[in-house]
This record gives sequence, structure tokens and C-alpha cells, in this order.
Amino acid sequence: MKIKAGVAGTGSMGRNHARCYSLLENAELTAIYDQDIERARAVAEEFGGQAVSSLEELADLCQAVSVAVPTVVHREVGCTLMDLGCDVLMEKPIANSLDDARALIETSHQKDRILQVGHIERFNPVMRSLEERLTEPKFIEAHRLSPFPNRSMDIGVVLDVMIHDLEIILHLVKSPVASIDAVGVNVLTQREDIANARIRFENGCVANVTASRISPEKMRKLRVFQGDCYLSLDYQEQSGEMYWKEGMTIQKSQVEVEKDEPLKLELAAFIDCSAKGETPAVTGQHGAAALDVALEITNLINESL
Repeated sequence: MKIKAGVAGTGSMGRNHARCYSLLENAELTAIYDQDIERARAVAEEFGGQAVSSLEELADLCQAVSVAVPTVVHREVGCTLMDLGCDVLMEKPIANSLDDARALIETSHQKDRILQVGHIERFNPVMRSLEERLTEPKFIEAHRLSPFPNRSMDIGVVLDVMIHDLEIILHLVKSPVASIDAVGVNVLTQREDIANARIRFENGCVANVTASRISPEKMRKLRVFQGDCYLSLDYQEQSGEMYWKEGMTIQKSQVEVEKDEPLKLELAAFIDCSAKGETPAVTGQHGAAALDVALEITNLINESL
């Protein structure tokens, strides 16, 4: 049986969610909601389903809904949909504040609804290769650069872009944060457009994370160093290399990656969880933990702006 899926919010991300739902065998794109009904109609005409004018109509037609509205209304929209009986995939960041994140998590528990957070890189095929080889990371370096997107103006680059890598790093290190140093610069907006953070964990691991949304080039790379090897992964190209020591020489091999679209894999996993009532790979708690670190970095940067 196909799960009836819907999308709330028809910006660039919401449109992509609708497109991917239309490609999934285990989902039926049923309804599209946006405050601008004409935008909802345009997306529905392109990918299927019907445009609706309220969250109540959306929930009446759908079992699983992607929420891709501005971050400031994540709590309102997400809690309303879960109250109305929908499982929710909340685009990252989970919310604007930790209080809002906790409210979303609490509602999901009270209503026994699935709450998945859209940290898409967890579903990038290169992650599987990394997780298979990772034992004890000692140093992690992440770079996420892109040209100015002309969207997400309500948040800075940390909550918009860096949070992807923060969630991945927390997932890989599995240790409490001991300290954070951060610096950022606002260039085209009132919030930071370039940021760097150095995160020390209680187990001794150190992560150096750089994000920019005003770069002339696109880059999404992660490097992980541990005692027996060094892994270099390119999220964008879905490719990787592994280096290790043999005697006094450094050996290198390509990491085999079965390429696929991360968003499609993410939504397929969400629909599968909705169908089976299973816990998603990226829970509300995971999203809240990443938000907690991102907010601390943002606060440190704001002190110097």
C-alpha cells in the first residue's frame, strides 16, 4: 500500500520534496500546501496531487508530510500537523530555538507520530562508506561552500549550511562537546555569511568546520583522521578516498560508492518509517542536538559581529 504524502511549503526545497515524492514507488504525492495557493497549484500541476488552502486539508489527505516552511514557523506547522495525525519530516534546522525543538519532540511523543529531521547528508551514499570504516575519529575537517543562494535570509550560514556537518560530526564522534571556538563575518546579509568553528569533544576528538554561502565555487567535503587511516569524502561528487600506512609508505584506494540522490533516499526512508511505525535515522533529538551546537556557534559569532 502506498503512503499518501504531502508537502507544506513550496519554496525551492519544498518543490524538490514534491518532485522526489512523485518518483517514489511506496509514496503517492497527494496534496501540496502553501500560503500562496497559486504556488501550491503550480507545484501540484508539475508533480501531482492537489493544492490545498489549509493545514487541516493537508492533514486530512496525507499520512506523511514534509515541512519546508520558514524556520520561524516550524514549531507551529509541525505541531499542528502532528496534532492532526500526520508523521512529519521537518526540514533542517528542526526549529528556531531549543524550546521550539523540544515542543516538536514532545508533541511527536504525545501523539505517537514520527518526527524526522531533514539532515540530508546522513542519506548521502558516501556516508555508508564512511560508517563502515570508521572506528575512532581523532580529527575531522569539514568544508561546505556555495555561491549566495538568495534564500534562507532569516538565518545565518551556521543554521542554514554548517548545521549539516555539525549533525554528521555529532553522529560520528558520539561524545559530549567540551568547548567551542568560533568566528564569522557578515558580508551580504545582516547575519554571518562565512563561519568557522573549532569543536573539542570530551573524548579528545577535534573538529574544524568551515561554511560559506558567498563562495564563487561549490564544495562539500569531509575529512576524517583516525589512528589507522584517513578518509576523504566529497558529498557533492559522491566519491571518496582512503589512505593508510604500510611500513614507511602511504597507500591509497578509491572508496566504492553507489551513487543516488540523497533527498530521494531520505524521503524513501521517511515513508518507510511512516508505513512501519519505525524510528527514523535522524530523530527530533538528533536535530535538537545539532541545533544546540549551531546556536552556541551563532551566539559566539554574534558577540563579535
